[in-house]
Amino acid sequence: MVPTPVGNLEDMTPRAAAALATCDLILAEDTRTSGVLLRHLGITTPMASHHKFNEHATAVSVVEQIREGRTICLISDAGTPGISDPGFLLSRECRRQGVAVETLPGPTAFVPALVNSGLPTDRFCFEGFLPAKKGRATRISEIAGEERTTIIYESPLRLVKTLEQLEEACGADRECSVSREISKLHESTVRGTLREVIDYFSENNPRGEIVIVLKGMSEDKTRRVHQNKYKTKPEETA
Repeated sequence: MVPTPVGNLEDMTPRAAAALATCDLILAEDTRTSGVLLRHLGITTPMASHHKFNEHATAVSVVEQIREGRTICLISDAGTPGISDPGFLLSRECRRQGVAVETLPGPTAFVPALVNSGLPTDRFCFEGFLPAKKGRATRISEIAGEERTTIIYESPLRLVKTLEQLEEACGADRECSVSREISKLHESTVRGTLREVIDYFSENNPRGEIVIVLKGMSEDKTRRVHQNKYKTKPEETA
C-alpha cells in the first residue's frame, strides 16, 4: 500500500517512489491520473486498474499473483489507499489468505486538516464521506453527540448543505474548521463557528478537496445529555 501526494508532487517520499519503481505491477485507482505522477518520477512499471467498481472481482486474482511471487503496489489517486479510497477489500483478502501487506507511511488529507484546525487532536473520530441519502440523518445525529473531534470529507458542491445540516444538529455556535486543497497552491483553512463558516462559504464559492473538522460536544453539554437520558420520569418517582 503506497501513499501518493494529495497535492504537491514533491510530497512523494523516496521510499514510496522506490517501491513503485521496483515492484512488478502497480494497481491504480485511475491509471490516467497516476500516469502523471509516474511520468514525473520517471517510473515505467506496468499499471492496471483497481477501483471501487472492480475491486470485488479482482481482489482474489491479485492475491493469487502475489502468492505466485509477484510484488504488487496499490495506489489511489491521492493519499493513502484504504482511507476513503479502494484498498480495504484487497487488504482483507490478503489477510484471509495469509499474504503479508506492508503499508508505507505517507500523505493523507485529514491529518494536516486536523492539525490546522486548532481543535483538540488528542482524541478524534474519522467519518470520511457521509452517506448521500440513506442513513445520513442518523449519522449526523450521532456526530452531534460525539465528544471527540470529528473529521468529515466533503465535495465543494455539498459543503454548505452539509454545514447547514451539522448546524441544525449541533447548534450554530459549535466550532469547526474547513480546509481545502491540502498541499496545493491554493490551500486554505477557514475557522469559526458553524454559522460563521456557513456565511463565509455562502459568499465564497468553495472549490477543490474539502475536509471538515468539527469540535466535539463540550463536557458540560455531554453531562446534561447524559443526565436527561437517564433522568427518572416524574410519574415513576416513588
